[in-house]
Amino acid sequence: MIKMPGRLSVKTIHGRNGPFNVGRLATSLGEFTVKDPQLDQFSEGVFDGEFLVQQIKPASYFAGGRLVVEVRAKVGEMLLTDDGVLVTPSSEPNFDSAEMDPLEEDAAAQSVQPVPLPAEPPVESTQTQPVASDASETTGQQAPPETDPQNPDAALFGHLWPLDNTVKLDPTIDRGLFRQQVQRLKALGYQFQGRTQTWLLRAAA
Repeated sequence: MIKMPGRLSVKTIHGRNGPFNVGRLATSLGEFTVKDPQLDQFSEGVFDGEFLVQQIKPASYFAGGRLVVEVRAKVGEMLLTDDGVLVTPSSEPNFDSAEMDPLEEDAAAQSVQPVPLPAEPPVESTQTQPVASDASETTGQQAPPETDPQNPDAALFGHLWPLDNTVKLDPTIDRGLFRQQVQRLKALGYQFQGRTQTWLLRAAA
């Protein structure tokens, strides 16, 4: 991992699964493609700051009947100097309109994963085990609260529910679920603050 100053340009692409964001990170080491889930929170723009680059590797995918090869950076922490400026034709890097949705990349990668062999069934013991009447009795801890099945927002946000006026999402969760959380926050009147990477509830008029 290395932390370095740079400029992140974010572009929204409208694909089959809806809009998604891709980025170009320009640093002293070169320019890299960024397709991390956290970008789906951002609006199109240019963001200056320091970036924790966790990995740099080549990546490829098929789009529009051609093979696209790129050098991709995996970015962790971002210390942005401001909330960004709008992309202008003079500042916009060369984005490909046929960018592949990372959701489709993830699905393709999972489809080629080897199927694990089923484990052998455990040998049954003849010794009778005591049956606990409550899960909390066996662990000595209280069971976690159950999500209200009647509240879709509670199911969507999990432990973040109920939402505070300021919300920070976890970009390490499933990418599709993360996008749903982003879209729901927008519908609820939250605005994303690029500098802090948090969502702030707008004051009612």
